[in-house]
Amino acid sequence: MTQRTCIFDLDGVVTDTAHYHFLAWQRLARSVGVDFTEEDNHALKGVGRMESLAIILDRADGHFDQQAREALAAGKNAHYKELIGGISPSDLLPGVSDAFAWLKGHRWRIGLASASRNAPAVIESLGIADVFDYVADAGSIPNGKPAPDIFLDVSKTLGVAPADCIGVEDAVSGVTAIKSAGMYAAGIGDPAVLTEADIVMPTPEGLIQQVFEKT
Repeated sequence: MTQRTCIFDLDGVVTDTAHYHFLAWQRLARSVGVDFTEEDNHALKGVGRMESLAIILDRADGHFDQQAREALAAGKNAHYKELIGGISPSDLLPGVSDAFAWLKGHRWRIGLASASRNAPAVIESLGIADVFDYVADAGSIPNGKPAPDIFLDVSKTLGVAPADCIGVEDAVSGVTAIKSAGMYAAGIGDPAVLTEADIVMPTPEGLIQQVFEKT
């Protein structure tokens, strides 16, 4: 029997911490004289911390050496961790618990491929740390999304062929990463935006009937 695996992104798929990221990035941007809106925040969706910082600093005046960049990134992360301090199992998105239960009941493996280095702390607060068979370490992945590295890291570690994996993402960069890895891509969001995905649904509630039972 072929071992099947589902690999989830975290923010916007399992829980919605995107607004907290926005608030933390917005405060950082303002500290360097950059106006930062929720629309600007879309460009950071699925992108790693230092890459996101670079996008913001490209709009700022002045030069920021590596030490300054690391200090800014650390400050943003500290603020973000303060904001998410109250996360609990009630913050799981609709349909996620049912999806996990279905996968476990059908003996699928479950991986996490989040660009957030805070992912382990977040899933612990959500009460789902024991759901995952493997959680990728974003800090050790050579190339962030849209490169396929993090998804391939999960499939390799779990010993599952990419063709037997489903990736679930809400970001364009994440969907690109899944497809580049040779996996089936289930998008959560707007089909007009996630055009590379094999299927797109508005919430994770459709995963069981529209994806798992059909693949």
